[in-house]
Amino acid sequence: MGELRLMKGNEALAEAAIRAGADAYFGYPITPQSEVIEYLMAEKPWERTGMVVLQAESEVAAINMVYGAAGAGKRVMTTSSSPGISLKQEGLSYIAGAELPCVYANVVRGGPGLGTIQPSQADYFQSVKGGGHGDYRQIVLAPASVQEMSDFVKLGFDLAFKYRIAVLILADGIIGQMMEKVELFEPMPRLTDDEVIARYPWATTGKKKGTQRRIITSLDLQANEMEEHNRHLQAKYKLIEENEVRFEAIQCDDADYIFVAYGSSARIAQKSVQLARQKGIKAGLLRLISLFPFPSKALQTYCKNGVKGWLAVEMSAGQMVEDVMLAVKGCAKVEHFGRFGGVIHTPEEVLQALEEKVIGD
Repeated sequence: MGELRLMKGNEALAEAAIRAGADAYFGYPITPQSEVIEYLMAEKPWERTGMVVLQAESEVAAINMVYGAAGAGKRVMTTSSSPGISLKQEGLSYIAGAELPCVYANVVRGGPGLGTIQPSQADYFQSVKGGGHGDYRQIVLAPASVQEMSDFVKLGFDLAFKYRIAVLILADGIIGQMMEKVELFEPMPRLTDDEVIARYPWATTGKKKGTQRRIITSLDLQANEMEEHNRHLQAKYKLIEENEVRFEAIQCDDADYIFVAYGSSARIAQKSVQLARQKGIKAGLLRLISLFPFPSKALQTYCKNGVKGWLAVEMSAGQMVEDVMLAVKGCAKVEHFGRFGGVIHTPEEVLQALEEKVIGD
């Protein structure tokens, strides 16, 4: 068993970055994720592992520092909250175009605008559809516990370098601020420069004897060549959709009705399943772990097995529900229940919504 600690979600994520062999973290404080950089500064990982930790002058600066370090083949990370993530979108699009691996986290707060520091899930569209310009995607992982805030950092780096892609850990204020027991994984060594050169033939590590010139860019002024690059990217995203879908099915095998949720909403909906079963309603929960790729085939399978209705539960006005509708292709009724602006729904409200919106008629 690994080391056990009682930690906030933000703290667990920061500790996981150190243990995952991260070379650098570039960030900027914003509630409700400020504990990430605060924890890193207090822990002084540059003394433990040599990891660089820097508070940039802005979110724009931070993501471009990530761009530069990722281009050198380094394991690099940043975090922010909703308005800060919006500022990073241009840099993220450049990272996607240049096919650079990195991990970043969004601990979502209520919006739009400055909004509120209370939790929300209203950044779903921005996260899974590619929030910046161009036809790009990114892997999106949705933790539902402090344990997963830690585990998904390690998984995120593995996926980022496997596919040369940005991986987003999409949490919310509840997951970032809550405290739970977490089992920390064993520390991983940072790669040396020579190991980076040998392992990542694309990385711009500087001119060294015996190596070829390496160029990283997202620019191509020839339309035909740019289209070919985009075809390559789309093929990669398709491969990810085939191989990296992650979800948890809770009491779905005999369910007549299924909640679809992620993050803290999934924890709430799991209690709603229990309350529904106590009333004789065969309810289940499909907890999404990967938001992109979305588990469309799983939803279609449950449809074929006779599910009568779906309720998308999210802390937004209705975003994930659109992907649920696209996945089930009209096989059964799909409804949405959400609270937003920082308001958190209760298990009883979720069950009431199922009864009134899905079962009622």
